[in-house]
Amino acid sequence: QVQLVESGGGFVQPGGSLRLSCAASGSIFSIYAMGWYRQAPGKQRELVATLTRGGITNYADSMKGRFTISRDNALNMVNLQMDSLKPEDTAVYYCYVDIAPGGGVTKYWGQGTQVTVSS
Repeated sequence: QVQLVESGGGFVQPGGSLRLSCAASGSIFSIYAMGWYRQAPGKQRELVATLTRGGITNYADSMKGRFTISRDNALNMVNLQMDSLKPEDTAVYYCYVDIAPGGGVTKYWGQGTQVTVSS
């Protein structure tokens, strides 16, 4: 079993910053990738950022230059630094990890943390 717990969400004004953290625990091995998705009410879940095992990062176009994903292997943690936040960034943010022990890739999700950007 793998558990992911997000933290750091909250309320912030447009142009502000917020840092999300995701702590992983359980039987974690052969991590293929980890990162963040987000979903607003009535909208599809969309990819925010991905960090591969080899350290390669990918961002959705609307997040490039504003969001930064990083990891702390010693703490089994992945972080998302969000700067220059916009109202359209308001959503529930979900942490995930992809596990590939030797077969197919299995995705595990956190419970989500609410981010609200409003003046």
